[in-house]
Amino acid sequence: MPRLIECVPNFSEGSDLAVIRRITDEIEAVDGARLLDVDPGKATNRTVVTFVGEPEAVLDAAVAAVRKAAELIDMKKHTGEHPRFGATDVCPLVPVAGVTMEETVEYARELARRLGEEVGITVYCYENAALSEERRNLATVRAGEYEGLKDKLADPNWKPDFGPAEFNARSGATAVSARDFLVAYNVNLNTTSTRRANAIAFDIREKGRIKREGNPLTGPIVKDEDGNTVWIPGSLKCCKAIGWFIDEYGIAQISINLTNINVTSIHECFDEASRRAEARGIRVTGSEIVGLVPLQAMLDAGRYFLRKQKRSTGIAESEIIKIAVKSLGLDDLAPFKPEEKIIEYILADKDRNLLVDRTVTGFVEETASESAAPGGGSVAATLGALGAALGTMVANLSAHKRGWDDRWEEFSDWAEKGKACHEELLALIDKDTDAFNAIMAAFGLPQGTDEEKAARDEAIQAATRGAIDVPLRVMEVALQSLDVIAAMAESGNPNSVSDAGVGALCARSAVMGAYLNVKINSSDLADKEAVADYLARGAKIQEEAKRREREILAVVEEKL
Repeated sequence: MPRLIECVPNFSEGSDLAVIRRITDEIEAVDGARLLDVDPGKATNRTVVTFVGEPEAVLDAAVAAVRKAAELIDMKKHTGEHPRFGATDVCPLVPVAGVTMEETVEYARELARRLGEEVGITVYCYENAALSEERRNLATVRAGEYEGLKDKLADPNWKPDFGPAEFNARSGATAVSARDFLVAYNVNLNTTSTRRANAIAFDIREKGRIKREGNPLTGPIVKDEDGNTVWIPGSLKCCKAIGWFIDEYGIAQISINLTNINVTSIHECFDEASRRAEARGIRVTGSEIVGLVPLQAMLDAGRYFLRKQKRSTGIAESEIIKIAVKSLGLDDLAPFKPEEKIIEYILADKDRNLLVDRTVTGFVEETASESAAPGGGSVAATLGALGAALGTMVANLSAHKRGWDDRWEEFSDWAEKGKACHEELLALIDKDTDAFNAIMAAFGLPQGTDEEKAARDEAIQAATRGAIDVPLRVMEVALQSLDVIAAMAESGNPNSVSDAGVGALCARSAVMGAYLNVKINSSDLADKEAVADYLARGAKIQEEAKRREREILAVVEEKL
């Protein structure tokens, strides 16, 4: 697994696209850093940039980008709706894969040190990278913004963590952090009132609002026994929010940072903001995601709204995302393009020529060609995927059958199980071809010396095990899919019972076809004890699949 971290610098320029481009060019010039998203905002005069890569490459790219921003952006001339105190206002690092939060903290502090020493930037560390507890909160670190930075730096208590303590009027200061994945999220309102938007923001944000005696707007501020201001907490944890007016769209928005979407999700935030807005006579018209969003957050949202409708969640990923987009109103102000906004879709290898991405005709013709792959293994996985898909289809039809409304959840659960099977079987179509190619590559290794011969033999045996494991997994998953198919034959929509029968035939054939691959590939494995185990496991699965198929077809024939 690659070690990946994400960097999300916010630059204090949202209008001059030439300046933004010169900054992002610095990122793209670093080998190993991949620019994912550039999201400028005119009203905020701020651009959120997202890039990802191996930690060392990300740090190099961040240093180069911050240096260029300090050269091009003059904070003396900056105005905008969003709080800020530097040309590069914040520069958080986020662990993505193969890197712990503890490691990310060390990378963030190393980045802060380099920015201070190599670029001469005044740097404060916040959130998980904070060097002191009182600097964990970004709002505290950035209090007073750019306009108050000179006085802040004159206070010994606000000596920066790295870099010069002298006020740089041009570049200001930068806050560096290590944090969990943050979703910048705006909720659109059918009002132009910033005050009302702020009221809703105070309702939902974790910090809440100041407690006052009598009139909640103008009454005296309540203090505790130590003289500290008392706050009334808002309804959502891990939620920061303010209200503002967006001149570009002519509406007020609630600008939200969801700092941990495992605690407060996008859809929970949307619904709560909608409830609070309605209570104040205001309607939420939609929302927007600033920057990028994890796939899981979108799938969770889509499934949440499907469940509210009492509809099956065992549908295609693309359909679930479509429901999320429509339900959250993510296309209210501009089109929401999943391929440009969802991290996993952007990182996907679009250049790989996958069998599953071909048309049916293209797949069949490739199978019929002179090439040895794809072959029986990929076809067996395809049969299994089709069988599981038929079981899923019957479950979805049953969930929506008139008069069966009280059973929607039962069938939705079956559809989810069937979907998991056909998704894994789809992936196994290409894995089977990959396994074949791995064997061919191993046979092509040099064998001039004894060491090379030994390494080649070891590589061939390892690749052979892979070529057995893949079809064996096809057998296991296809057998699992028969649970779904059997349930649908017995209790699903009776008008689709023949589809369940065809699904059973496909699943059984997938098991038998994959077992042939297990047997032929096992013949090349030197470890005969392992061979015996593979064959015994395969034989057991095959007999069970045949038995289940007979039972299902008996049910189908009885109902036809």
